[in-house]
Amino acid sequence: MQTAIPYIFMRGGSSRGPYFRRSDLPRDRDLLARVLISAVGSGHPLNIDGIGGGNAVTTKVAMLSASDDDWADIDYFFAQVSVEDRLVDFKPTCGNILSGVGPAAVEMGLIEPGESITDIRIRAVNTGARVLARIETPGGMPHYEGSAAIDGVPGSAAPVELNFMDVAGSSTGAFLPSGRIIDIIDGVEVTCMDVAMPMVIARAADFGLTGHESREELDTNRDFFQRMEAIRVKAGELMGMGDCSQSVTPKFGLVAPHDKPHEKPRAKPHDNQGHIITRYFMPWTTHPTMAVTGSQCLASCALTPGSVADGMMARPEGNPATITLHHPMGSMDVLVDYTMDGDDFIHHSAGLVRTARKLAEGSVFIPSSIWDGQP
Repeated sequence: MQTAIPYIFMRGGSSRGPYFRRSDLPRDRDLLARVLISAVGSGHPLNIDGIGGGNAVTTKVAMLSASDDDWADIDYFFAQVSVEDRLVDFKPTCGNILSGVGPAAVEMGLIEPGESITDIRIRAVNTGARVLARIETPGGMPHYEGSAAIDGVPGSAAPVELNFMDVAGSSTGAFLPSGRIIDIIDGVEVTCMDVAMPMVIARAADFGLTGHESREELDTNRDFFQRMEAIRVKAGELMGMGDCSQSVTPKFGLVAPHDKPHEKPRAKPHDNQGHIITRYFMPWTTHPTMAVTGSQCLASCALTPGSVADGMMARPEGNPATITLHHPMGSMDVLVDYTMDGDDFIHHSAGLVRTARKLAEGSVFIPSSIWDGQP
C-alpha cells in the first residue's frame, strides 16, 4: 500500500521541488522529515526512488498554508532535503523556492487573485522574514509566460517581484551575530552576517582562489571544501547557532573584485550600481547560480564598511543601490535599501525579480509503512 499526497511541482527561480499544502502533511516534525525524505528520494545520488533531481537545488520543499499572522496572507514553511544523507533541515528558508509561493498559493486556492496583478504577503515561517510578492494574474490565474529572464534558467517567463523586509538578523537576531565585523578563524578573515540568510563570507584570495572558478572546478577542490567546512562550523558557534555540522546554515560565500584582482573598481559619476564576484555554497556543494536569500547577505556585505568585501567595488552613490552579484552562470541584481549611521550599515529591505513556472501537479506516493496519511 502507498499513501498519496497532493502536490504541485514548480520551478521557483533557479530551484525546483514539490509545493504541498501544510495540512496534507503530518504535523510531527520527525515524521514529516521521514515523509519528505521518501518523497524526494534522499539517500541516493540520483534520488532514483523519489522526485528529487540529484542536486541540492532540486531537493527543496515548500509547504503552504493560510497565515494567522496579522500582516501575512500566506505562511511558507521550507525544508531542505539532502541529496544523499537522508537529512532534512528546517532551519533555513529559500528565496528561489519562495518565487513560486505566490503562484502556488493561487493554484491551491489559498488566496483570492486579482484580475491582473496580485500582491501576496508571505511570512517565511522558518525565519520570520516578511516578503511582499507581486505576480501577474490575468483573468484571475497565475501567468507563467513572459519576457523576464534570469541567469541559470533557460528562456524567459513572467516576472515575480519580491521585496524582502526586515531581514537583518532574521535568523540569529543580529546583523553581525558574532558581534564583530571581522572574525579570524583558522587564520582566515571572515565576516559573519545575517541578512535573510546567516552566512560566513570570506575573500576568495585567502583560499588561493580567484573567485572566477566554475562550479565544477570548485566542487572538485576537496582541500578547499575541507578548510571551508571547518571554518563554517566554528563560525556557527561564534554566531550563537550551536553545532552546525549537520545543518546547511550558516551558508558560506566567497567574494572577489569584479575586475582585475587587487585593483579597486572605478565608478562613473552618479553610478548607482556596484559589481562584485561571488560564489555561494549550499554548503557542501557549490550553488550553480546564486540563492535569493544569500544574495541579500552578500550584497549587504559588499556595502558594509570594514567587511571582507570592503574595497572590492566602488560604493554606489545614492539609495537604494543596485549590487550586481556575478555568479558561475551569469549575474543577479539586488536592489538594497539602506542607510548609514556613521560607519554602521543599516539594512531596510532588498528587492529582486525572479521567475517561476508550474511544471506538474498530482500526487506523490510514499510507502504507507512510513505514513498512512492519518493526522
